[in-house]
Amino acid sequence: MRELAILPEVAGALFVFLLMAAVTEDGKNVLETDIQDYVVRAQRGDREALAILYQLHVRAIHRYIAARVSVKEDCEDITAEVFVDMVKALPAYRPTGAPFAAWLYRIASARVADYYRKNGNTVHDGQIDHLQDPGSNPEEALQNDEAIAQVRRALNQLSEEQRVVLIMRFVDRKSHADVASALGKSTAAVKTLQHRALVALSELLGSPQKARHYLRGTRE
Repeated sequence: MRELAILPEVAGALFVFLLMAAVTEDGKNVLETDIQDYVVRAQRGDREALAILYQLHVRAIHRYIAARVSVKEDCEDITAEVFVDMVKALPAYRPTGAPFAAWLYRIASARVADYYRKNGNTVHDGQIDHLQDPGSNPEEALQNDEAIAQVRRALNQLSEEQRVVLIMRFVDRKSHADVASALGKSTAAVKTLQHRALVALSELLGSPQKARHYLRGTRE
């Protein structure tokens, strides 16, 4: 099989192509076997398959990053970097039994970690709007900015698996079964991970209800 050799200098150009590609598929009801087919096609140089992989995963990856990075522009930049990394690393990608999405989450986690290392491991308080209910009034939103920043700081103290499960469940609103499928785990394992993650998050925040409340971005 002849694989696509992607040089770093052309990865950015390919990413622009992904952004411009007219792909209508979303991530719902797409089997992992189909995703792996797209991966193989992309490795062979099929740009349409590459665009489909981007389209299938960009929203989930963006939401994962947005739950950890408060500045909108930084979140968008990191999301772009994740998919540039995907393009560059795809020729060396080999199936391990884990879903392709899990590989992307690892890339995203590494990129977020790099972001905090470069910024003194701090969470910026500006433009904290990703987890908020769009129906809330400005005064209410301002009152909740610090609480949401606290959740982000707490999330960054959890393990990677715990963060992914909580964000997929309460920010992305996915079912236990959907999370299990995306991460290559059993539903029971996801429920256990979620329980332990919520306990840990609650201890960091001082309130179990506060943890669920702000992850969902809802108002009581």
